[in-house]
Amino acid sequence: MDMILLLKAAILGVVEGLTEFLPVSSTGHLIVAGSLLDFNDEKGKMFEIVIQFAAILAVCWEYRRKITTVVCGLPHDKKAQRFTLNLMVAFTPAAILGLLLASRIKATLFAPIPVALAFIVGAFVILWVESRRQPVLVTDVDEMSWQTALKIGFCQALALIPGTSRSGATIMGGLYFGLSRTAATEFSFFLAIPTLFAATLHEVVKYHELLHREDIGLFAVGSLFSFIFAFITVRALLRYVSHHNFTYFAAYRIVFGIAILITSAMGWIHWTAE
Repeated sequence: MDMILLLKAAILGVVEGLTEFLPVSSTGHLIVAGSLLDFNDEKGKMFEIVIQFAAILAVCWEYRRKITTVVCGLPHDKKAQRFTLNLMVAFTPAAILGLLLASRIKATLFAPIPVALAFIVGAFVILWVESRRQPVLVTDVDEMSWQTALKIGFCQALALIPGTSRSGATIMGGLYFGLSRTAATEFSFFLAIPTLFAATLHEVVKYHELLHREDIGLFAVGSLFSFIFAFITVRALLRYVSHHNFTYFAAYRIVFGIAILITSAMGWIHWTAE
């Protein structure tokens, strides 16, 4: 196995793990990192699908007790039933719009410059939500109504635009609609499970011919790093939100987006999507 390729896999696994559940857009980071590493061909796209799945597994492991309780309680526990209903309701907007618009969005927006612009716009949305000081109406994900879940689901659909951030859209949506910081962050984690599982399954079916036995080592390295760093990030973010807001992430997004625009305008880096 090419050691340089394995190193690229490890780097992209770290990028995915660190950014999937932070409000900074993992897709945007992978597009930019893939461009820098020259690893954004068809194999690179399949690789991103695989390491994204590894990041989802990290959330499933972190919340294995909650997931087990909900699954076992579905036949008779109203709390488990309501929680599951809320996830399905929140999942639906992105699922429908994704099927309708995904190919068009990928053809036009999956490139570093549109991602940079989405980073900057998303940063100002975060700053706007943080400045509003909405009253907290929901402190636990089990207390949510399906109406609130649906609203957050429409926020998640905005993340079909690369660079927007799925977690950023859902967390900010949760804060805007009255969830506490911890509840908004946890619901974003839980909503990632059906959303990213469905997206992964769809992409694997669509691009299954790109799966080759000789790439197992490459995918394994990327997945391992993605899982480890996603697990660390999920725990760290929960500790962080209990005492801080998200303005630092907004500042990071602005700096990151401007850096891409400047390096492109000056010709220092030739950003490409292919």
